[in-house]
Amino acid sequence: MPDGITRVDVAIIGTGQAAPALGVALARRGQSVAVFEGGRIGGSCVNYGCTPTKTLRKSARVAHMARRAAEFGVITGPVQVDFAAAMERTAGVVSGSNAGLTRWLETTPGVELVREWARLDGRRDGRFVVRAGDRMFEATTVYLNTGTRPLVPSIAGLTELPYLTNDSLLAIREQPRHLLILGGSYIGLELGQIFRRLGSEVTIVEHGEVVASREDPDTSLRIAAMLEAEGVTIHAGHDTESARAVDGDVVLTIRARANGATREIRGSHVLVATGRVPNTDTLGLDTIGLVPDKRGFVATNGRLETAVPGVWALGDINRRGAFTHTSYQDHEIVLANLDGRERTADGRVTIYAMYTDPPLGRVGITEREARELMTTGRRFLTASHEMKLVSRAKEEGETTGVIRVLVDADSHLFAGATLLGIGADEIVQVIGAMMAAGAPYEVLRDALPVHPTVTEFFPTILGKLTPLE
Repeated sequence: MPDGITRVDVAIIGTGQAAPALGVALARRGQSVAVFEGGRIGGSCVNYGCTPTKTLRKSARVAHMARRAAEFGVITGPVQVDFAAAMERTAGVVSGSNAGLTRWLETTPGVELVREWARLDGRRDGRFVVRAGDRMFEATTVYLNTGTRPLVPSIAGLTELPYLTNDSLLAIREQPRHLLILGGSYIGLELGQIFRRLGSEVTIVEHGEVVASREDPDTSLRIAAMLEAEGVTIHAGHDTESARAVDGDVVLTIRARANGATREIRGSHVLVATGRVPNTDTLGLDTIGLVPDKRGFVATNGRLETAVPGVWALGDINRRGAFTHTSYQDHEIVLANLDGRERTADGRVTIYAMYTDPPLGRVGITEREARELMTTGRRFLTASHEMKLVSRAKEEGETTGVIRVLVDADSHLFAGATLLGIGADEIVQVIGAMMAAGAPYEVLRDALPVHPTVTEFFPTILGKLTPLE
């Protein structure tokens, strides 16, 4: 343009899981689209989260199963892990995924991929101004998909150390001798088990009374016991008061919340996995009158529109589910509404997995949440089944875990399910689909399952539902 401004129909800031597919879809609908990314294409999932950790998890599982080989009548020699090779394999998978997304955006007609950090800079003639490097854009519509970054807690001495986050951890090639992990939620637990199986000593410090505190207490205890059986040390109910370097190591001082007793733990590396914060503080939201909450999240309606007409917030920053799959579905909700099909994120049933091995699969509410609802008059039915009683689990030698379901006693609709065990991340989606379809539990109870599978036990489990007390 003569005035040096590039005018587009749509500006998409950030390339989390919603952005690439949304940008391509809008371009194919005839709109001009500018997609801005100052970091790596694909956001956390592709570069620092799902793709690399699940790839590395496979290396860890192979090592774990190799050590168990004799249980299955297979004799091997001593198991050795080439840590650098496992990390390079992971990097290769990440690189391929990143390159594929980049090519997709760069070769789609109507999409311009701008490799700069972008920020809003007010409005001009009714259009949103976006600055990216030394370029300026104007757009009619803006979609924000900037995700989150690791939260670094305020701990004396921590920032003076070369601490790791899940982002920087993936860049190392020398195996940690002893990895200290601050945080016993999903990221810390997954990475703790992975690095333990790869041969590192691992200690997890969690300030809550249990790890995976979002889950029912007995589920949290099962997860802790599973990891401790593999040699992971867990200090739950402890605050980390300080961190310091000693002869090349890291020394943490932790304090028990129950009695105030302190102790020191020493390791070679420290990983910070204490939560995430939204990447909204540098977006210039104030220049268009968009005010995030005190934690930086941007509120939306069910159509994912913000309080500023013409601006949508997708993915982790809208606080409607901090998962890759919720971010991706956000773009589907946007497209459906643009195409005249009413679709909303309101009432979306929470479903997710934690990729320990075996994994945790969760959908809907927990027993704890159900009991809270019972104070309002709701009634629930429940049933559970130990994985050690499942034929397929016994055949596979994977008997850790449990299946638990919750059913609304009046409507007979599923209210939730917790699965810890072999294939739980896949199997939980059976209940998720039932909930999405609004089908009563009797449909699954009376369905014909495949044998031998874990899923075939749903009719058995649903046949023994009893009132939740």
